[in-house]
Amino acid sequence: MNSAPHFPPEGSSENAANASPQRRDARAASLVRRLAGRSIVLVGIMGSGKTSVGRRLAQRLGLDFVDADAAIETAARMTIAEIFKRHGETFFRDREHHVIARLIGEGQKVLATGGGAFMRDDTRAKISEQAISIWLKADLDVLMRRVRKRSNRPLLHTEDPELTMRRLIDDRYPVYGLADYTVMSSDGPHDGVVENIVVALERGLPPDIGHDAHAHHPAPGSSMPQPAAVTRVPVELGARRYDILIGSHLIEEAGAQIARLFPGSACAVVTDRNVAERHLPSLEAGLDMAGIRHTRCIVEPGEASKSYENFAHVCDSIIEARMERRDLVIALGGGVIGDLAGYAAASVRRGMRFVQIPTTLLSQVDSSVGGKTGINSRHGKNLVGAFHQPSLVLADTGALATLPEREFRAGYAEVANYGLIDNPDFFAWLEANWRGVFGAGPELTHAIATSCGSKASVVIRDETEQGDRALLNLGHTFGHALESLTHYDGSRLVHGEGVAIGMACAFRFSAGLGLCSHEESDRAIAHLSAVGLPTRIRDVPGWSADAQTILDAMYQDKKVERGALTFILVRGIGKSFVAKNIASVDVLAFLNDELAN
Repeated sequence: MNSAPHFPPEGSSENAANASPQRRDARAASLVRRLAGRSIVLVGIMGSGKTSVGRRLAQRLGLDFVDADAAIETAARMTIAEIFKRHGETFFRDREHHVIARLIGEGQKVLATGGGAFMRDDTRAKISEQAISIWLKADLDVLMRRVRKRSNRPLLHTEDPELTMRRLIDDRYPVYGLADYTVMSSDGPHDGVVENIVVALERGLPPDIGHDAHAHHPAPGSSMPQPAAVTRVPVELGARRYDILIGSHLIEEAGAQIARLFPGSACAVVTDRNVAERHLPSLEAGLDMAGIRHTRCIVEPGEASKSYENFAHVCDSIIEARMERRDLVIALGGGVIGDLAGYAAASVRRGMRFVQIPTTLLSQVDSSVGGKTGINSRHGKNLVGAFHQPSLVLADTGALATLPEREFRAGYAEVANYGLIDNPDFFAWLEANWRGVFGAGPELTHAIATSCGSKASVVIRDETEQGDRALLNLGHTFGHALESLTHYDGSRLVHGEGVAIGMACAFRFSAGLGLCSHEESDRAIAHLSAVGLPTRIRDVPGWSADAQTILDAMYQDKKVERGALTFILVRGIGKSFVAKNIASVDVLAFLNDELAN
């Protein structure tokens, strides 16, 4: 047997000498009091920096630090790799669960856990009962640079470690997003990550109740939610005006908001199976607390659910639940759910009120705002539907932590779209601050609010898309055709990726027609590439359709008028315009060039 590396005895502190409360500064001392005896548990995938950050955080707060993997190795007298090889992963996860449960029950500390620990329901529940969980989220390139420096990663002993890591990210990030806090772990000094953790805790924990011996201290694991800061974006449509509220914990607070705005209303919640697992319990608990009668209708995730069959199913479910015209339909999910539930709300009893609770970045900045609802036909996307404005939009930024990286990036395409349409200053801001947006910092709320404000102003001017509102479709004529030709297969192309390729095509097409400079076109496309979005048709996996097939698909676009194609083209960044009667021969030539390059 190989000798295990030396670690302190199981459960002991690696920085006990620094753990004296007298060595804490006033800020740290206040934060420790606000933790009310609870430990801090760091979760995240291998390479996210849990051990390095955990040591520094413990030293900063004057708490003990324990690495759960080190404790397991010491107790077993084997390395993690040896445990995996000899006993298998199931044995290891059982051992890991018992060690973590014991450690967080032994007193307040900072605890770093293994990458798979938080994936177990019982381990997650134990952490929730007695500790505060913090997800250290890192991008793929950062993770791979870190893990390549060490060979003791048994799950990466595969032929293609990067592919394995991608699969782990897709599997684990939605679960890590259930942690109490999310903090980006990027390249740079770990002390910067520690400061971000401290700031997140200061914003989220109950106020410091000081040293008053008679004050009530909540028990470890108890919850004392504080009102979250909320950004409001109004959509002024006269008697049909509504607010877009942006902030954290809005799913939990939805019941209170609905009870205040729509007293006496019952609710039919429409969602998909994946979102239901992550967010429906919080929503329903809030509805129960507010005394609101509610029912649920759950469909399968994915674009295929925007069908005639599912539309009928949702409508029948609402009717069977005895929902009345003044009751509410709640759309809990991404754009697919918002479109489907909104169209049902527009149709049942000739129009019910509905509330949008978008859970993806794409839906928070786009489909939840403006009242477009609908389903797909076999002839194309969103060809059947209605304009039906919501009565309230609750954009919970905390819900975005559960998104896979690819879905978040795809949603960012619509954020960039607003800058490219008519807001060059916002686009320049995104070029400088996109990393903060991806890092879920305050930049994210600013980006969502600016995007919603941009769309709201267009909707107010042109609610039913008779003029200016068409500008919001920059890139969509190309993108919708690509989606249609991939049969809405999300493994190949998701909507935001189609929009990104479409925007790049719109800029290249405009430059080729002499409408904008190649420098402006290159700058716009460079930003989309910098954030990891596709910009070429050939970037779609398994693409085989020729230019004529793409052109034929474009003729099913909703903007076709009397058989003529309508495009949104540009004269530069932030200078889009509606271009009608574009010659099909020019489009065909452009598409042939695109497929050849």
